[in-house]
Amino acid sequence: MKKIEAIIRKTKFEDVKDALTEVGIDFFSFWEMRGVGQAREERAYRGVVYDTSTIERLMLSIIVRDKNVDKTVACIMEAGRTGEIGDGKIFVEPIEKAYRIRTGESGNDALYIKGIEE
Repeated sequence: MKKIEAIIRKTKFEDVKDALTEVGIDFFSFWEMRGVGQAREERAYRGVVYDTSTIERLMLSIIVRDKNVDKTVACIMEAGRTGEIGDGKIFVEPIEKAYRIRTGESGNDALYIKGIEE
């Protein structure tokens, strides 16, 4: 099992979510975050220019079976790409164990309902 963490633009969230659903990844967590990176944005409001040195992004956290890592990463890269600085990053980490609290199932069985994801 692997944990995929993806930092993406807020504007690309719906595209990434739809693409993940198409490849069979229909459960993940996400939250809003701010970060500092190479992208710099300036915003003007009533003639005053504001430097926004922090950038709003979304962090996605997805736990997948080893066999689904490549297609999940490829999906996020394709759907989340604009080609400009600030498109984000993807990190892949190993997961030692997983448990389903309700049934006590562990390992790969804890990730999906039997019969849906083989």
